[in-house]
Amino acid sequence: MNFGFSEEQDELRKMVKRFLDDKSPETEVRRLMGTPEGYDPAVWSQMADELALQGLGIPEEFGGQGYGPVELYVVFEEMGAALLCAPYFSTVALASNALLNCGDDAAKKTYLPGLASGETIATLALTNDAGSPDLDDCGVTATKSGDSYTLSGVKNFVIDGNTASLILVSASTSDGLSLFAVEGSASGLTRTNLPTMDQTRKQSRLEFADTPAVLVGSSGGAKAGLERTVQVACAALAAEQVGGAQRVLNNAVEYAKNRVQFGRPIGSFQAIKHKCADMLLDVESAKSAAYYAAWAAQEDNDELAIASSLAKSFCSEAYFHCAAENIQIHGGIGFTWEHHAHLYFKRAKSSELLLGDPAYHRELLAQRLGI
Repeated sequence: MNFGFSEEQDELRKMVKRFLDDKSPETEVRRLMGTPEGYDPAVWSQMADELALQGLGIPEEFGGQGYGPVELYVVFEEMGAALLCAPYFSTVALASNALLNCGDDAAKKTYLPGLASGETIATLALTNDAGSPDLDDCGVTATKSGDSYTLSGVKNFVIDGNTASLILVSASTSDGLSLFAVEGSASGLTRTNLPTMDQTRKQSRLEFADTPAVLVGSSGGAKAGLERTVQVACAALAAEQVGGAQRVLNNAVEYAKNRVQFGRPIGSFQAIKHKCADMLLDVESAKSAAYYAAWAAQEDNDELAIASSLAKSFCSEAYFHCAAENIQIHGGIGFTWEHHAHLYFKRAKSSELLLGDPAYHRELLAQRLGI
C-alpha cells in the first residue's frame, strides 16, 4: 500500500484548507456553536456549488463527482483541523454511505442527487435511547400496513438530527434489521436538541410515534450494509481526529516556542519537550492508522473491518491525549473560555464516544482477529 498522496489530492487539500481558513475561523466556530442550527446555510451552499464537496464521493450517475474514500478523508482531515460547524459528517460519512451500501438503486436515484447538490441535509439514526452502538439493539420498531410502514421508538445522540430534512433510520421488522427513510417534517416525529459537551457538533433525540417511513432496500436486509457504513464512517472520523490532533500539536509547539518564563522559552524545558514529543508520536501513529483505514476503504477489501476499528480506537485516544496536553502546555490560559484549546478538547471527547468508544472497538478487533 502507498500512504503518499497524489498531486491532485494535495491540491484538493490546499483548496479545502484555503476555504476553511476563510469560512471557519475561530470567531465563526464560536458564533455557530451558539446557534440552534449549528451551521451557516450560505457556507453550506458554497461548499456544494463552488467546491462540490457534498457530492465528492457520490458516483457521477447520481450527480456526484465519483471520487473515492481517500479524497473524502483528505477533506475530513482538514475539517477536523478547522472544527467546521456544518452537517457534513452526518450527510456525507453517514447518510450518503448508508444509501450507497443499501443495495436499493431506486432509493439511490431518489435521494443521492439531493445530497450531492447540497439541497438535502441528511443523517443516519442508529443508536437507541441508551446510546448503544449495537446495530441489533436499534430501539425502533417498524410496523407494516399494506405497502406502507410506520416507525415507533426512540433514537438518541443523532448527529444533526435537528436540521436534517432526510433521516435514515435503522429499525426492526419481523424480518430483521431494516433501513427506512423519514422526512424531517414527518408527522409523529419529535426532535429535541441535546445539551452536549461539544457544542460544535449538534446532536438530537428523535422520538417516533407512528411516523410514516419508506423502506430502503429489503425488509430485514440492512445489517451488512449498515455494518460497512459504520466501518467507512469510523475511518472518516479517524481522519477528522487526525486533523484535530495535528492542529493542537501545532498550537502547542508554537506556544512553547514563544512563551517565555524565567528568561527562556518554555519549550526549552525538558518537561515541555517530553509532552510535545509524546504528542508528535501520537499524531504520526494516528496518521498511519487512519491512512491504513482509508486505503482499506478505497480498495473495498476484507481488511476494512479490522482497519476501521483499529483507526477509531487509536485515533480517539491520540486526539484526546493531544488535546489535553495542549491545555497543559498553555498553562492557566488554556483553561479559559476565551482560549480555543477547550474547543478541541471537547470535540476530541465527543468524537471518542461517537460510533463506539475505544473499548468497544477493541472488543470488535478481538472478535474479528479470533483472540
